[in-house]
Amino acid sequence: MFKYLLLAFAGASFGALSSSGVFTVLVAIGLVPRFAGKTHTSRYVILYEEMVVVGTIAGCVISIFPEYLQLGRYLRETIPQWTLGWDILGNAVMLSGGVFCGMFVGCLALAIAEMLDSIPIFARRVSLRHGTGIVILSIAIGKLVGAIIYFWLELHQTSG
Repeated sequence: MFKYLLLAFAGASFGALSSSGVFTVLVAIGLVPRFAGKTHTSRYVILYEEMVVVGTIAGCVISIFPEYLQLGRYLRETIPQWTLGWDILGNAVMLSGGVFCGMFVGCLALAIAEMLDSIPIFARRVSLRHGTGIVILSIAIGKLVGAIIYFWLELHQTSG
């Protein structure tokens, strides 16, 4: 029993740590306040932030427990005469989910691009006079090597 409690505590702690990293990135680049300012809906900032939290938690639960969250499959098996209707509904949900995910990734990329203005400030703070290009190239090569190792060893296909 102690082993399972320890594993549950460790899993919850690691999940909280990784999700706090996601929230930290979103807060650091100021994505939610920027959206609220651009759309002139600043009175709903708290609601936007809560939706980011709920969406991140839902995404984590869905990605960790996909075998338990097959609602569409359950409905298709229990209501077989609506199969065509559920296929159309499922495609519509997938399409809207793809659109919203694409919008989020695009906005996140633009916000990070705006943060690139902070690289010269950081370089001045750490007294990096020469070699900024080498540092950026090293980061890119590191990302490339990491991606190659990830896909070469098929780490994306391993299951717990």
